[in-house]
Amino acid sequence: MVSMGLRSIVVKKFRPHSSKSSVEEKENILNRDFKATGINQKWCADITYINTIKDGWTYLATVMDLYSRKIIGYAYETSMTTDLVAKSLDNACINVKTTKGIILHSDLGTQYTSQKFQDLLAKKGMIHSYSRKGNPYDNACIESFHSILKKEEVNHNKYVDFKTARRAIFEYIESWYNRKGFMVPLMI
Repeated sequence: MVSMGLRSIVVKKFRPHSSKSSVEEKENILNRDFKATGINQKWCADITYINTIKDGWTYLATVMDLYSRKIIGYAYETSMTTDLVAKSLDNACINVKTTKGIILHSDLGTQYTSQKFQDLLAKKGMIHSYSRKGNPYDNACIESFHSILKKEEVNHNKYVDFKTARRAIFEYIESWYNRKGFMVPLMI
């Protein structure tokens, strides 16, 4: 890169302020075992922030299948609520015959620890696994996707509003990442 005069684009990350309240530790079933032998065994979920000029901060909740590394469900809204993560999970479940026994791994965010979200998982028969507090490596796959999304799409653009950003994110996930940007693991 140096010999060609190229430099990487580095943008200072937005760091949300942590709350002063303590977070109850919950079971980490996945325990950084990101391998799966087939689809719909292990999923991971998280939320990322995307800034727009008119609408300010907007929020993308995504669900990734750990076998295919595809984004199988997502929701994009102007508020970071439990409804946002519930919608992303519902979208992930659209083409799944049975969700019973699927492990969903997330962080300890209030959206994922809410009673409403717990009830949704129970209704679907899913098992919830949690990252340890302050440990993003426990959810490295989805964190990595959000980082790639920002490096390849978000940091190259200034979105005028929510609608413009939503279209660009849809195109990135559906036209690029889910088609060309991931690799299905080889089974040896």
